[in-house]
Amino acid sequence: MTAPLIAAGRGDYRGCADLIPEDQQQIERVIAALPLLADVSHADLVLYVPTEGGATVVYHAPPNPVPSLYPNLQTGRTLNRREPSPVFRVLRDGRGHHSLSGTLVWGAPTMQEVFPIQGAEGRVVAAVSSNANLLEHERFLGRGAIFRSMVARVLEQGFGGQIESAEHIGRLTEHDGALIVDPQGIIRYMSSVAENQYRRVGYVDNLLGGQISELDTNEYICFRSMERGVCLEQRVEEGDQVWIKRTIPLLPQPSKGFLRLLQPKARQPVGAAVFIQDITDEVRREQELKVKSAMIQEVHHRVKNNLQTLAFLLRMEAKRAKAPAVQNTLKQTIGRVLSIAVVHEFLSRGDNSEISIRDICNRIIGEMGDGLFTPHCRVSFSLVGTNFSLPAQQATSCALAMNELIQNATEHGFEGRQSGAIRVSLSETDASMVIEIVDDGIGFPANFDPLASPTLGLQIVRTLVQDDLRGHLDLVHDEGVTARISFPKELCRAAA
Repeated sequence: MTAPLIAAGRGDYRGCADLIPEDQQQIERVIAALPLLADVSHADLVLYVPTEGGATVVYHAPPNPVPSLYPNLQTGRTLNRREPSPVFRVLRDGRGHHSLSGTLVWGAPTMQEVFPIQGAEGRVVAAVSSNANLLEHERFLGRGAIFRSMVARVLEQGFGGQIESAEHIGRLTEHDGALIVDPQGIIRYMSSVAENQYRRVGYVDNLLGGQISELDTNEYICFRSMERGVCLEQRVEEGDQVWIKRTIPLLPQPSKGFLRLLQPKARQPVGAAVFIQDITDEVRREQELKVKSAMIQEVHHRVKNNLQTLAFLLRMEAKRAKAPAVQNTLKQTIGRVLSIAVVHEFLSRGDNSEISIRDICNRIIGEMGDGLFTPHCRVSFSLVGTNFSLPAQQATSCALAMNELIQNATEHGFEGRQSGAIRVSLSETDASMVIEIVDDGIGFPANFDPLASPTLGLQIVRTLVQDDLRGHLDLVHDEGVTARISFPKELCRAAA
């Protein structure tokens, strides 16, 4: 079962009592490693700092490979000193504590371990409570002794602030394979998941006790991690498999005394833990999606080219036609075809299924500006207002509706005039997006009722606006004509 991903939560501890800058730096080093430690130990890690009268959670790192014990982050939670919590005992005497917790978290018994965090001069400045589901803890006890020792070593390094670059590697998953190698590169532990991973690249024999450098796979990251003493991550391709390898250098177990005070770089790693995430299926799905996306883009590109070719043929027919009515019908058809072609052109540029209405308006205005519809009248166009995007189907309907309205304005609004102006305005209200096409032309003819008009253009616009955009069309005669399309905001998203 995949754990629900809960991001680690950080609180503010700078106001906590008696924390000097060196203590805060040590806590920061521990916090940087906590997500990794939570994944390795399969436990929720909750970091407490002492406060006046109690202790406060300043960081909670849920595990990624298994479900968290908590439905919400514990950051900011406070403990009162009167509560019988082992956290206060560890903060007081500096000795770790582990026990079967009497508290049921969502009905599950838990195994709790509390670890001290030492700051300057070895004094305890914080405590980390490790809380694991009891069943998960028993499953952990069933792992090999070498694996359990590795987990304990990693936790000790992390709580000592001795894991470097942990924040630069990704989270572990429930399906990761695990290897443990010694300084000479001898494989001392291999999980069953890792065995299956290496079988898929050709290694059917038991690799335990073998030299990892003798494998044909890319194991450079393991030695590099031990050499530098830092956590590393690398994506490698092994045949037809794609892996992400994450490594943690294992430092020698410090004895009581001066070795505990040495800096990590002064202590040569005695091995490394390697976690292997197989992302082959994910990469293949991404590649398949890229291929499908490229094919879809190519289809849109070809549709756009075919529509433009059709528009070209209709232009030729319009020029050859003798009857004005035929010419007018062909010109209107050209505009509709080109409006649809504009949408396919934008879709052919990428896999984004939402299209900028401002870009569509600019293209339609550009087509109108070619003078096809007003050869004897100079019409100026302007575009103002907010930009927004629509899904492809609604963008096509919007483009066709705007084309019809702009076409009607250019064709009928400036009869007997040598010049005119059309403004396209994009705006929004609390609940709707609004497109207005405003002209300064002669307006409607006498006794013209736009609501009862039988013209094909207005019928097309009403159908598109009401059925596809779920909106309203209003036509207002006031020193020209204002055509107003409004539709619900949920159809679109604000464009950047």
